[in-house]
Amino acid sequence: MKKIVIPFIISTLIVLASCHKDLEVVHKSGLTTSNMWTEAADAIAARNGMYRQFRATFITQYPFWGEYRTGIWGPGNDGSEGYRDEIYDNTIQVSNGSTNWAALYSTIGNANFILKYTPGLEMNQDQKNSIIADALFIRSFCYYWIVRLWGDAPLVLQPYESANQDNLFPSREPQDRIFDQIDEDIERALSIIPDNHFVADRNMATKTVLNVFKADFNLWSAKVRGKGKPALDKAKSALDDIKKVTSYQLENNFSTIFQSKSSSEIIFTISLLRNEAEGGYSDVFLESISNVSPALFENPVKVGSVRQRCFLTPQFQNFLLSESKDTRTKTTFDTYYDVDRKRKQQWINKFAGTWEQGTRIFDSNIPIYRYADVLLLSAEVYNALGDPSTALAELNKVAKRAYGVDQYYPTSLSPQDIDSKILDERMKEFVAEGKLWWDYIRMGQVFKRTPSLIGRDSEKNILLWPISNSSINSNPNIKPNEFDY
Repeated sequence: MKKIVIPFIISTLIVLASCHKDLEVVHKSGLTTSNMWTEAADAIAARNGMYRQFRATFITQYPFWGEYRTGIWGPGNDGSEGYRDEIYDNTIQVSNGSTNWAALYSTIGNANFILKYTPGLEMNQDQKNSIIADALFIRSFCYYWIVRLWGDAPLVLQPYESANQDNLFPSREPQDRIFDQIDEDIERALSIIPDNHFVADRNMATKTVLNVFKADFNLWSAKVRGKGKPALDKAKSALDDIKKVTSYQLENNFSTIFQSKSSSEIIFTISLLRNEAEGGYSDVFLESISNVSPALFENPVKVGSVRQRCFLTPQFQNFLLSESKDTRTKTTFDTYYDVDRKRKQQWINKFAGTWEQGTRIFDSNIPIYRYADVLLLSAEVYNALGDPSTALAELNKVAKRAYGVDQYYPTSLSPQDIDSKILDERMKEFVAEGKLWWDYIRMGQVFKRTPSLIGRDSEKNILLWPISNSSINSNPNIKPNEFDY
C-alpha cells in the first residue's frame, strides 16, 4: 500500500492582481479593513483579482483534472517525454504537479476576503449582491473540483489574515460537509444575484451560469452521492430556467463555437486575450513548427512552437470517425500526410488561437459550460426521472446539428441505451473540454470505458488523486489519501 505523509499548504490566500489607486502591493498582514476594504472600488478590484486567479488556476490544469484520465489521450507525434503518462494510465504519483491543490485554495481565499468584507461596504445593493454572488460561485466551483478530486478536504470559509488566527492548520472535512457547503453557496448566490448581472459577458457569473452549475452539481449528487429524485428535481428546475433565456442557443455550425468569442452557445468561459492572458493547455495539441513543411503552415496544418506530446489515441480517433455524417469531427481534430517530411500530421482545431505573421497566438477561450451541455444534461436528467421520450428529444437536438438528421436516435431505445448514447454524444461533443472524466464517473462507465481501470473497481480510492507533497507546510492535521496500488 502506498504511504504518503502530507500536511496542508497554508499559502498566501490574498493574491489579488490589482488594487485601486496607486496599485501598491500590500505587504505583511495583507489586505485588511484598514488598508484595503474601505470603498466599493476595493470590492470591484478584489473581484477582478479573484477571476484572474481563477483563470490562472484552471488555464492549464483543466484537462489534467477533468479528461486525461479517461484513456482517450496518449502520446503525440513527438512522444510524451516529460508529460503526464501516469495520468493517462491512472498510476498517478504524489510527485505529479497536478496533485497540488494550492491554486484552488488560493482562489477560494480570494473569494473569502470578498465574502467577509464586501457586506460592510457602502455601495449600491445590487452591485454589492452581484460581487458577493460572484465570490460564492467561484468558491463553490473550486470546492466542487476539490471534493471530486481529493475527497475529504479542508473547508476554509474565512480568509487568512494573521499568523495568530484560529484554524491555521485545518483538518480534512468529510465530503458530505463540503457538498453541503457547495449547495448552500449556490442557492445563496442564486437568491441574491441581480437578473441583469453581466448578462452580456460569458466569463462572469450570471443567473444562467449559476443554474447550469446547479444542474451539474445536483445531477452529480443524484447519481454519484445517492441523493436521488430530490436532487434530480433541483437539476431539472435549474435547466428549465436556463431554457427560458433566449440569448443562449445551439450554433447551427459546430465550428462557429470555437471561431467566435461571441458565440450564442457559450454560457461560461475562461477568457484568454492577446497580451493579457494567452496560452493554456492547448499548445501541445498542435504540430511543432519544426516538424512541418512550411508550405503546409495553416493550410491545412495547425502548427505551434512546442513539441506535440499529447494527442487522441488512434482508438478514440476511430470512434470519432465512425459516423461519416458527423460534422464535428474535423473541428475536433484533423490529419494530413506531409509528403516531404514523410509524416502524418495531426492536430486539435478547437483551441488553435490565431496564426499571425508566422506566429501562433493562443488566445482561444476555454468553454466551461455551453448550451449543448444544457441539452445533454437535460436528456440525462429526464431519463433518470423516467421520461425517456423527453430525454430523446433533448438528445436529438444535439444529434440534429451533428448529423443533419431529424430524430437521429429512434424511440425504440431503452433507457439504458439512451444513457449510453448520451455519453457517446458527450464524448464526441466535448473532446478536449475537460468534462469526460466526470461524465464517465457520473454515468457509471468509468470502469468500463477507461482501459487502464478495467477490473480495478475494488481498489481503494482509485478515482481520487493523491495530495501533493508540495501542498504541505508542516500541517500534521492533514492525513493523506491511501491507495491499494
